[in-house]
Amino acid sequence: MSCNISRRAFASTLVAAAGAPALSRRAMADAPAKPRIICYIGGYTQHGPPGGAGNGQGISVFEMNPDTSSLSPLMTYVDIASPSFLVLSADNRHLYALSEINDFNANQEGCVTAFSVNRSSGELTKLNVVRSGGAVPAHLSIHASGKYVMVANYMGGTVGILPIHPDGSLGDPTDVVHNTGPRMPDRASDNPPGNFAISDHSSAHVHMVASDPSGRFVLACDAGLDRVYVWTLDTHAGRLVPAKTPFIAMTPGSAPRHFAFNEKGTMIYILGEQDSKVVAATFNPQTGEIVPQQTVSTVTPHFRGSTLAAGILLSPQGRYLYVSNRLGDSLASFHVNDDGTLNLVDEIWMHADYGRSMMFDPSGNFLFCANQRSDSVTSFKVNAQTGVLDFTWNFTPVGSPTTFAFMNTI
Repeated sequence: MSCNISRRAFASTLVAAAGAPALSRRAMADAPAKPRIICYIGGYTQHGPPGGAGNGQGISVFEMNPDTSSLSPLMTYVDIASPSFLVLSADNRHLYALSEINDFNANQEGCVTAFSVNRSSGELTKLNVVRSGGAVPAHLSIHASGKYVMVANYMGGTVGILPIHPDGSLGDPTDVVHNTGPRMPDRASDNPPGNFAISDHSSAHVHMVASDPSGRFVLACDAGLDRVYVWTLDTHAGRLVPAKTPFIAMTPGSAPRHFAFNEKGTMIYILGEQDSKVVAATFNPQTGEIVPQQTVSTVTPHFRGSTLAAGILLSPQGRYLYVSNRLGDSLASFHVNDDGTLNLVDEIWMHADYGRSMMFDPSGNFLFCANQRSDSVTSFKVNAQTGVLDFTWNFTPVGSPTTFAFMNTI
């Protein structure tokens, strides 16, 4: 099936969200200019990766009630296939969305779409679409310099570096790095008891790429090779250069999926998908060296059965860390100790199925979870003092959701 967004005119295609009044451009322009919270949600559409087709329509746009966390639908951008990860620029002027597909071009690559953002209304305008540098991209981020979008291509096993032009549009990759290494086991030896779930270790599978807080280093989790790679980025040439220690080997079969840094960039928390473990490690901002200090489970000692960890998120104050567990349908909360190590505080029911990405709203008062298989977004009230999550009982219907981006309007 060919990608319906390649090489076509770049006018945005909108549909009014189900159950919401149509919102014309003029009506949006005439709306009161008071600040609002806009939430963008992406996920899998009918045109997705092999075996991954979903129920979504595109990028769904909502307004969030800051008191209750409820989401009111505004519109949906349908002219995009499986936008399973989104990211906003630091100034909220641009949004970048990958398409988790493998047929954008004859080389079986995925693609990334650049949008400009109306910061008063949240409306998106498509700028252009470029290849991602590999098949089935799963994650993207903006380098700390603001000059490049970095893409993790899962099936391609590559990291693509895409230059950002002055108008916010994207150029073709300036560098594509392909990881290689020995075949690793599909399951880790430190699995939770009774875990039949496996992670694909047939080849390199880059699952996340992002810079450290200083922007000096770029790191990538390779869930197929069980490694975390470290590079520097030549911001003039747009090329990755291996660090002195180019990668750290994780537990065989653990499938490192995502990571999170503390604010100072001195601690990194690496999430293993297959064994549902978090590795707390020190990070040297001068050399890029990663030294593991602790490994903790994202499920309680009572848990038995299959689970796969998905998302990892630090609280805005850095005092608590949260992990979503698919299959087990739980959210784990950890207290972050003064030395950066973790204590499991609680593991609670997600109230939905197959939770993927999590994100805080701009205030940090609510944590949102995208629940892919139950076609819903749920939210939890966050106790900033204790880290406890209280379910709000707000369910927002969204087809096969996987990702969020929030912004305050001006």
